Amino acid sequence: MNEMKLLRRRYRFYGRVQGVGFRYVAASAAQSAGVTGWVRNEFDGSVTMEIQGLEEQLDRVVQTLGSARYIRIHAQECQTLPVDLKEKGFRVRY
Repeated sequence: MNEMKLLRRRYRFYGRVQGVGFRYVAASAAQSAGVTGWVRNEFDGSVTMEIQGLEEQLDRVVQTLGSARYIRIHAQECQTLPVDLKEKGFRVRY
């Protein structure tokens, strides 16, 4: 039987990821996938996103970002973090 395990990951995306609607695509994909977390632009032109959910849900959000029309991810980093059971919803941080 496949165990359903909640995960939390921090992604850092590099490429054409600012000024192309990345954060709003991320928020829409997160809501559609049913994950929680946040996304924000960084001063170096990258975007950081923390998302929490089942592995399949996290993968779906990242896949949606990678196939979005104007977004071009050239590189990404991923780090697994402790789950935050108190977190509710997904938000765009400014």
